[in-house]
Order: sequence, then structure tokens, then C-alpha cells
Amino acid sequence: MIGQTLSHYRVVEQIGAGGMGVVYRAHDEQLDRDVALKVITPGTITDDAARSRFRKEALALAKLDHPNIATVFEFGSQDGVDFLVTAYIPGLTLDAKLAGALCPKRSRPAFRIQMAKGLVRPMNEEWFLRPEARQFASHADGLLKILDFGLARFVDTSPTPQQLP
Repeated sequence: MIGQTLSHYRVVEQIGAGGMGVVYRAHDEQLDRDVALKVITPGTITDDAARSRFRKEALALAKLDHPNIATVFEFGSQDGVDFLVTAYIPGLTLDAKLAGALCPKRSRPAFRIQMAKGLVRPMNEEWFLRPEARQFASHADGLLKILDFGLARFVDTSPTPQQLP
């Protein structure tokens, strides 16, 4: 995909991959900025119902306006390719930073606080988060961003008919 254009995003380089797809750094030709373009693995979204669920999740994530959560810009589909566009956060993942001893112990409490603040927001919005799917990146200025919650879903907290008086 490198060098190709999807919608108005020119793919620059691959920056990650996971169970749902491949993540690229892409250039938004309309707004002249770099973005993270997650191209969903073909076959992951198999029908209109699955696409509708994924779109609903993307819409909900886009509403999570928080300094410690990467901003969602778009969910789209072109020529059978489904994709999610988020803010591009340059820097190392928190795992890489910790593994490479690039994160002094005195900085770790600040990252933990930022992580907690970012995770509380979706939980307050009644989201279930798969802990193994979360990814974090940190800017050179020390700001931590949650990049990926993995597949999240709404938690239905309304009482069931058996629970009603």
C-alpha cells in the first residue's frame, strides 16, 4: 500500500500491525497533515451488520475528546477496503520506551496518572476495554496518548426484565 492513496490519504509507511489490520502513517492531502491510517484486514468486516457495529464503535470513540486519547478523524470504506483514521502520534510506544530504559523511574508515576485519566473517560461512557489491546505512545514532551483500545463495545447497564420490580 505504500505510495498508494486511499480516499484522500497518501500512504507513506507502515508503522504497526495487529489482529484487526495494518496501521500506516499517511498524509492527509486535503488538510496537509500526517495521520494514522488503520486498514482493516479484508474479511474482518464480513457484512453490513458488522460494518454497522464497527462504524458505531468508531463514532463513539470519535466522541471521546480527551488529551490522553488519540483523536479519531474518520471511518470509511473505499473499493471494499475499510479503514479508520486517527491522529498520528510520533514517538515511541510506552512499551518500547520502558523496555529500552528510555523512561526514567521518576517519569513513570506521571505516565501512570495520564494512563488512568485516559482510561477513566471511556469507562465513564460505559465502554468495555480489552486490556491486552490498549497501546500507548508518548511524545518527547511527556504527554501520553492511548492509541488503540482494541475492539470495544458498549456495556448495557439497563436492568433486564427479570431485574425490574
